Amino acid sequence: MPLLTSQRHLFDIPDDIAYFNCASNSPLLNESQRRLHEGVRSKSHPWERTPQSFFDDAETIRRLSAEIFGGDAYGYAVIPAASYGMSTAARAVEPHLKAGDRIVVIADEFPSVVLPWRRTAQETGAVLVTVPAPADGNWTRAILEFIDASVRVVAISSCHWMNGAYINLHEIGSACRSSGSILAVDATQTLGASPLPLEEIRPDFLVAAGYKWLLCPYGFGLLYVAERWRDARPLEETWLARENAEDIAALTKYSDRYMPGARRFDVGEKCTPTILPGAIAALEQLRIWGVENIAASLASINAKISVHLQQLGCRVPDENQRCPHLFGALLPETCTVDLVTELRTRDIYISQRGNSLRVAPHLHVSELDVERLIDGLQELIG
Repeated sequence: MPLLTSQRHLFDIPDDIAYFNCASNSPLLNESQRRLHEGVRSKSHPWERTPQSFFDDAETIRRLSAEIFGGDAYGYAVIPAASYGMSTAARAVEPHLKAGDRIVVIADEFPSVVLPWRRTAQETGAVLVTVPAPADGNWTRAILEFIDASVRVVAISSCHWMNGAYINLHEIGSACRSSGSILAVDATQTLGASPLPLEEIRPDFLVAAGYKWLLCPYGFGLLYVAERWRDARPLEETWLARENAEDIAALTKYSDRYMPGARRFDVGEKCTPTILPGAIAALEQLRIWGVENIAASLASINAKISVHLQQLGCRVPDENQRCPHLFGALLPETCTVDLVTELRTRDIYISQRGNSLRVAPHLHVSELDVERLIDGLQELIG
């Protein structure tokens, strides 16, 4: 598999900036920025928009998403946030829950996954069960031990957001199908940077915020809905999801029928020209690179960094227990330096979650960036 060279020329990142924090917020592609500017300008000329303008960009995103990530285009909905997508899943599932049903989440999960299901548990009498952090770092095995016939929902991320700890969704998906459990996945920290074949995992719902590894503008996200849930009640009742929506002159002939597929789950103002064109540009670039090539290239960068972190006394998970694009390095107890702040003074940007330094590069990273990070860590830790 060919490794991609640095793609820094496609981003607006000055040479003196070394950015390793895409798990928090990725930089925008230059092409996305250009199209967003065009979108802003188009709002100044609203007379140039046609009724079809309310639908075209969203349909392009559905098509691109299916081509890049799998599944069928009809299964994708355009959403504004991961919390919106997970809340949509919880709303759809809620009528199927009863008192005593178990909803499984993992320890230290991101709030957008936990909070919707906590509310659903309160409304239905279901029980929210938390898988504790495994001592050996094997989240897959820990989760599998909790899945049985009493579990109605498994709501998890595609990797642990704090440190990129690997979760085998193939095995989790298979276990959920065997137990009759519903699988809702937050793929925000994986989608676009690591292969995630929907046809093999077969989640009931999969959500992803776009501003991280999808390289999309803030305020854009994706929701994939399995076919058996596409008749469920949506989170909101937008007129844009109804079958007569394209006939603007007849909107007061209220339709009770939704557009086909997952379109009923779209956020109401999905047609914004100030967000979707930038998302389309990002998805087009991901398709050009190829997710497998992105993952292999980022794994190569992270392998170099992890070797040096281990030499500095950091504990780094084995490669089979971490994602290719993102990993956390547990800092030595002797390290009392505020690494994030100190590195920032050197124009090196990285994040820390708990006592783990979280390394999250993208294809904008150059060999010089890696050298600067390693030198800075050597100076501060060593």
